[in-house]
Amino acid sequence: MSARAFWMSRVEAYLTYRRQHGFELTIDGTQLRSFARFADELVSEDHLTVELAAAWAQASQRATPLTWARRVEILRGFARFCLRENPATEIPPRGLFGPSHRRLVPHIYTEAELCALLEASHGLTPAEGLRSATCRCVFGLLAATGLRISEALNLTMADVDLRDGILRIREAKFHQQRLVPLHPSVTSALHAYARRRNRLLLRPCCDRFFLRDDGSGANQSNIRYALQTLCKQLGWQPRGDYPRHRLHDMRHTFIVRSMLRFYEQGVDIDSAILALSTYVGHAKVSDTYWYVTGIPELMEIAAERFHLYMQGDA
Repeated sequence: MSARAFWMSRVEAYLTYRRQHGFELTIDGTQLRSFARFADELVSEDHLTVELAAAWAQASQRATPLTWARRVEILRGFARFCLRENPATEIPPRGLFGPSHRRLVPHIYTEAELCALLEASHGLTPAEGLRSATCRCVFGLLAATGLRISEALNLTMADVDLRDGILRIREAKFHQQRLVPLHPSVTSALHAYARRRNRLLLRPCCDRFFLRDDGSGANQSNIRYALQTLCKQLGWQPRGDYPRHRLHDMRHTFIVRSMLRFYEQGVDIDSAILALSTYVGHAKVSDTYWYVTGIPELMEIAAERFHLYMQGDA
């Protein structure tokens, strides 16, 4: 083995080991290979040190402590793997550059914004093609179900039961599967899209439900570009900490609006949040609470309940 490929070899062994146990490690894999190239170029040591971890973390193009901390967090798992074969391995301490996670405030779409977005989708070019219908239907499905964009775009023809109004999510996060019942209005919209798709594409290249004009499956980058193009045309600025509008914000919006509806309907929140967590495919109910953002309507309800609590009311 070349000495200059020592760290890349160790990283590949680690990724193979973790993936055999069901972890995809897509982002981690990219970052760890970056570390391996960095380490193979600069050092000849046969064990990981805190100094080396810190040097790679701070070599990021994003010179922020949060980015450095996230890089160190990724290295910690790799370091534990290396420690089994080399006791000289140093595990970078948690918090070396401060916290590695910070919840950035998402953009919560209003109902008026969602309606305007769907209407503006009609203007996507080419007018006679499938692009506008695909983007409009995907936007609507994300807003109405809280699906992850990957779950929506991975749907096949067989996964969409238009007779009973049910989606089958086969490969969700952590390889989970679930059934997602749909509101009749969503089923109707999917029906309309399928008719248009089948009319325009007699011989698609794949079995995906959402397709591009060339018959291949719709992809995230194109849907994201359409979203950001439409938001720019509408003159919108994102509310929150992200510089651009994101597809994932529709999942945040669905969960927040569902919580608001639970309060307005007076249902038992503890039971409702469990059902919601199952519906959106979360492994833990705490993951669902993490999505909740303090929009004015929810804050008003919280303030009123706190006021009642201070008065001693139930």
